[in-house]
Amino acid sequence: MADHSLKNKVALIAGGAKNLGGLIARDLAAHGVQAIAVHYNSAASKTDADQTVAAIKNLGVDAQAWQADLTTAAAVEKLFSDAKARFGKIDIAINTVGKVLKKPIVEISEAEYDDMFAVNSKSAFFFIKEAGKHLEDHGKLVTLVTSLLGAYTPFYAAYGGAKAPVEHFTRAASKEFGARGISVTAVGPGPMDTPFFYPAEGADAVAYHKTAAALSGFSKTGLTDIEDVVPFIRHLVTDGWWITGQTLLINGGYTTK
Repeated sequence: MADHSLKNKVALIAGGAKNLGGLIARDLAAHGVQAIAVHYNSAASKTDADQTVAAIKNLGVDAQAWQADLTTAAAVEKLFSDAKARFGKIDIAINTVGKVLKKPIVEISEAEYDDMFAVNSKSAFFFIKEAGKHLEDHGKLVTLVTSLLGAYTPFYAAYGGAKAPVEHFTRAASKEFGARGISVTAVGPGPMDTPFFYPAEGADAVAYHKTAAALSGFSKTGLTDIEDVVPFIRHLVTDGWWITGQTLLINGGYTTK
């Protein structure tokens, strides 16, 4: 019987410096992983990455941070190779990387389209590919998508559209990697109370999102609180191993599918 606990496990978290990724990293450390590889995108997040690594180490868990722009296959491959060389193995791979654009279709430039698909779709594909190559048997792979995959709404065509392929990547990978006992899932939070959310939204839109979920009246902010998402991630990479090939919308009833 495979051990699905966090004991002696090594996790790699893309976008693990801050916001949801940073909280996931700290949570896994608090619940007993052996080591965590923390990825961050650019120099702007280095301080956050260093603080997250320090917090993890304060819990007695080994950790190291790596900077990389994951919009190239080579960068994703290097991240996995470097983390595996440092820690000896990778048991859990979680990709929280993403970028939002809220804009009418008729105003989206080719450069914006390419950027959105590079960050949200291409990087996710090659992260899944490298996880399939590097994860230990009975490993766990989770990709963050968006609850907009269950929405009927304007202005998010490039963002939701760039996340949509990850649903199929997840299904395909779960079939291909299942023979090795690897679980593959996608998680779509609702709009989260983080700096990732607010720049794309005007005041009226923020007010709408804060009341749109069925359970919004019971949230601290009305939005999806990252503290409410983290336990589901922990479950998926431990006792929730039997869930695979699925996209789970964790959003308090913001959207359904």
